[in-house]
Amino acid sequence: MLEEKPSLIKRLKNISPVRLIVSSFFIIIIIGSLLLTLPFSSRDFQPTPLIDAFFTATSSTCVTGLVVYDTWTHWSYFGQGIILILIQLGGLGLVTFTTGFTLFMRRKLGLRDMQIVREYTSGSMMDTPRLIRTILIWTFSCEAVGALLLAIRFIPNFGFRGIWISVFLSISAYCNAGFDILGFLKPDSSLTLFVNDPLVCITIALLIIIGGIGFLVITDIHSWGYKKFKKIENHPHLALHTIVVLKTTVALLLVGTVLFLIFEYNNTLADMNFFQKLHASFFQSTTARTAGFASIDVGQQLDITKMLTIILMFIGASPSSTGGGIKTTTFVVILATVLSVLRGKNETVLKKRRVDRTVVYRSLAIVVLSVLVVCMTTIVVAIAESSNNVSVLDALFETVSAFGTVGLTAGITPGLTVVSKIALIITMFIGRVGPISLLLALTMQHNSRLETILPEGKIIVG
Repeated sequence: MLEEKPSLIKRLKNISPVRLIVSSFFIIIIIGSLLLTLPFSSRDFQPTPLIDAFFTATSSTCVTGLVVYDTWTHWSYFGQGIILILIQLGGLGLVTFTTGFTLFMRRKLGLRDMQIVREYTSGSMMDTPRLIRTILIWTFSCEAVGALLLAIRFIPNFGFRGIWISVFLSISAYCNAGFDILGFLKPDSSLTLFVNDPLVCITIALLIIIGGIGFLVITDIHSWGYKKFKKIENHPHLALHTIVVLKTTVALLLVGTVLFLIFEYNNTLADMNFFQKLHASFFQSTTARTAGFASIDVGQQLDITKMLTIILMFIGASPSSTGGGIKTTTFVVILATVLSVLRGKNETVLKKRRVDRTVVYRSLAIVVLSVLVVCMTTIVVAIAESSNNVSVLDALFETVSAFGTVGLTAGITPGLTVVSKIALIITMFIGRVGPISLLLALTMQHNSRLETILPEGKIIVG
């Protein structure tokens, strides 16, 4: 007898958590692309070319911020609304929203729901319902406060339009998307017209930082603060992951600020006083990590500044956050591994704690795969844009910006060829879901079967 094929519903139920998460991002992008091609999504009521709609939808869902059209001048309010929804869904993930809706309806989460959430939150064993509630409450609270602060500046200047601008920028900043709707002042200007406005820049910078440190860190800090306030434990402490993320974030912000200030002191910052220069440098150091807003003209920066930005973009935000890149913890684990080898140790040590070798191997795999993706995309873009006199450095800048889901550009995005757009679309998607997660979703080589013990082979390195 022929075996009966499993139904579609059964196959969907049996799909792996990794594949489901990757598929959810892809489905959101497809739906968003189709909606953005509609005539009433654009201001001139003309259908947007599919490749451009696809690029915009991918950039929105992957919270990148690279655009082929200025968001305000090309897209209608409907189109801007679609982009904002894609940013919110892409930043938090469809998994978070569906799980949150289940909890809102007072339904219990099944084992499979918890497995999916844990996969999305990088394997966290934290209480799933509490984690989801904290993520959603914290996210919407931060976005609301950010919108209110921005409204102080934008409503007096732009009237009722200022409400929409404040909400859009707040969500875009918290989700590290980098989209703006200030093109009515000057197309493709981002926040360059507000470079000397502390209220706007500091509010957006704080939203970027909070959104980029990761949901697990936020939840851990919340739990630690609650326990300390209630004196539930004698010595409440933060998790090692939280400490590493916070210290690395502060270190990268400080180093980035100082180097930006030094490199651009007499260039793009030349017309500012010292305080304004320091303020602009801090903002660029913050946004370079994965946000994509620009308070100074990136295209006019020195090559050495662009290289610094590329490094910061490649490192990116932290795990389980709205940002991309290889992640701060991956960078720290690799750095700690190198230092441990130089000290003659056989184990990677962080804060007097041994790091599991599985984590080290995963970190190495992420870095190697990421470098390969960036190199291949850079080559494709450089070749495709050779007729447009795009330098290899600018091609690398654009590629790393796409991979790190940053959105900063040297000004070449609007004029990209179709080949370059497709290459960057793929790179943005890989950068958002993660190279390892994507490979696991495609190959399904993540089963837990026992590995065969093989004889040891000797190989000389170094």
